[in-house]
Amino acid sequence: MKTSVLSRRHLFPLVGGAAAIAAVAPGSATADPLASLRKSPALKARFVYVGTYTFPGTAPGGTHPSQALGIYVFRMNPSDGGLTPLQVEQIPNPSYLALDPSLQHLYSVNEMTDGGVSAFSINQANGTLSFVNMQPTNGQDTTHLSVQPSGQYLFAASYTSGNFQVFRINSDGSIGDMTDNFQDVGNGTGPNPARQEAPHAHQILTDFDGNHVFGVDLGADKVNVWNLDPSTGVLNPNTVPYAAIASGSGPRHMAFHPDRQHAYVLSELVSAVTVFTYDPVRAAFIWQQTISALPPDFTGSNTAAEIRIHPSGRFLYTTNRGHNSVAIFKIEPDTGELEVIGWESTRGQWPRGEHRSVGNIPLCRQPEHRQYRSLPHSAGGQAQI
Repeated sequence: MKTSVLSRRHLFPLVGGAAAIAAVAPGSATADPLASLRKSPALKARFVYVGTYTFPGTAPGGTHPSQALGIYVFRMNPSDGGLTPLQVEQIPNPSYLALDPSLQHLYSVNEMTDGGVSAFSINQANGTLSFVNMQPTNGQDTTHLSVQPSGQYLFAASYTSGNFQVFRINSDGSIGDMTDNFQDVGNGTGPNPARQEAPHAHQILTDFDGNHVFGVDLGADKVNVWNLDPSTGVLNPNTVPYAAIASGSGPRHMAFHPDRQHAYVLSELVSAVTVFTYDPVRAAFIWQQTISALPPDFTGSNTAAEIRIHPSGRFLYTTNRGHNSVAIFKIEPDTGELEVIGWESTRGQWPRGEHRSVGNIPLCRQPEHRQYRSLPHSAGGQAQI
């Protein structure tokens, strides 16, 4: 894949930006990427990788053709969050990115009619990328991917065709053979048949142990639950094979709490978060709470996009497309339930993915008083693109 230096002309028209992911400088990688930041007063450099929808296509929700070319690489100043452009790795529609646990490799989807996934090695000296290989997913519009915590397998979700894929990761970080391809069935029964006429795979991930795998299906209003056979890479249905989400909700993404006892599912079509008590042994979900991600007086149209939990386990964030905000929730430590803190404008339109980064969200809007209040500083907050 072609690599080029990012010019000022290319930096500002990133209208196709889809997701950003940040990594500690590769030479300082540890099992806990935040550990070195907590221990050292001198923050280490980080690199930021921005996935995009590429020219000449138009990103979902966009109004003009994207001018983006591929994956954009930046060095981030840890003291003020400033970004210095380093590289553009040209590849079609790398709309979602994932790092392996060792921070040696980066993986991207290729969200196209003939979907694919791609692998890149990370230069340990300067954070730049080198293309390794691409594999077809045998799915349409591959929209999400994640790496098993062991680094042994890569998972992918293909939205339009409604199927979930598993690939073996080779010892050199390249994407190996496909070991499973689960085709989901069913559709939603809510008021939006245009979005739920068929299964639509939107996310695939594991819990913290990496043996239970979860496939979030927007079209079928459910979260599939599988047990991964670590020797073959095959997905076997769990004893309880799925968790049902309220009809018409359109679940998009989910996240697990660090306490391993709670899971949070973000529903795109109704802009709400559902809280579940989670049993990590049985991989079972018990409904606990559903809460809106929008202010009570909001009357426009909106779809929810991304959900992230602060590494401390104290806060949860979601993005709103339409309201164009980050919704900020406090997580009750005893129950895991959510309480709204407020909403922060993204100062841009149609926010999508957010990933781990250094910094903080400095302000949030108090819904009852329309005032701003400072949030606590974090060395492991969320990056929004």
